[in-house]
Amino acid sequence: MDLARLYDNRAAVPEHPSIIAGWARDAAGFRASHPVELDQVYGARPRNRFDVIQAPGGAARPLIVFIHGGYWRSLEKSSFTHMAAGPLAHGFSVAIPGYTLCPEVTLPDIIDEMRQCCLHFWRQYGRPLIVVGHSAGGHLAASMAATDWTQFGQPRDMVRAVFPVSGIFDLRPLLATPINADLRLSPEQAVIASPLLWPVNHRFAAAIWAGSIETAEFRRQSATLAAAWSGLGLDVTWNEVEGADHFSIAAELSSPHSLMTQSLVSLAGALA
Repeated sequence: MDLARLYDNRAAVPEHPSIIAGWARDAAGFRASHPVELDQVYGARPRNRFDVIQAPGGAARPLIVFIHGGYWRSLEKSSFTHMAAGPLAHGFSVAIPGYTLCPEVTLPDIIDEMRQCCLHFWRQYGRPLIVVGHSAGGHLAASMAATDWTQFGQPRDMVRAVFPVSGIFDLRPLLATPINADLRLSPEQAVIASPLLWPVNHRFAAAIWAGSIETAEFRRQSATLAAAWSGLGLDVTWNEVEGADHFSIAAELSSPHSLMTQSLVSLAGALA
């Protein structure tokens, strides 16, 4: 099995530079036309900042947290502000955190940063969280849902639901790819940082998504997480966006009327 090829999304989607440039352009356009609270602090490192877009009346609803991707080693929150457009149109506030990238830190360090961020949201806003993430952000979103928050003195259901899009949930295959030159995962760390392998002793809802024309490994990762969590008795749905690749699928969240946004809004509304 050619794992290097199956986990190389940029090679699989040659037009990815124009898509990524479009994210930055659309995010800037969104900020120009919406009030956004920029660069709020949740931790000590320079990238421990978040942007938040408050919906009128949104304080009575769960807070949606969107975590960006980039294989834990690239991109930043400022390219994803427009991902708030879909949920915002339906009355949900959205927070978009940044995090320190590999190889400056390890992947377990990033998980810890996102936990710190979610704890900050819970303490500051006092609202249940629905964590959404694309690609590497999907992994981090799943990690937040599977975290036992009682270890931090908070309710088990602080993260009420999770919405991972095109994520990687078992990191062990990455050990055999060039990506690990930046991630620097040891076999032990790959297990420790894989939410698919974590025990889950609390309830949350999950809607798991991937694109129908992503590589076989990315579709398998999402399907495997859906099966594992369903086997644990969680409320899980598994969906594919027809004709979407690893990059184009992200645009679904920026549209108030897309099938993916409708799914997220339905999930969030059921928990409000």
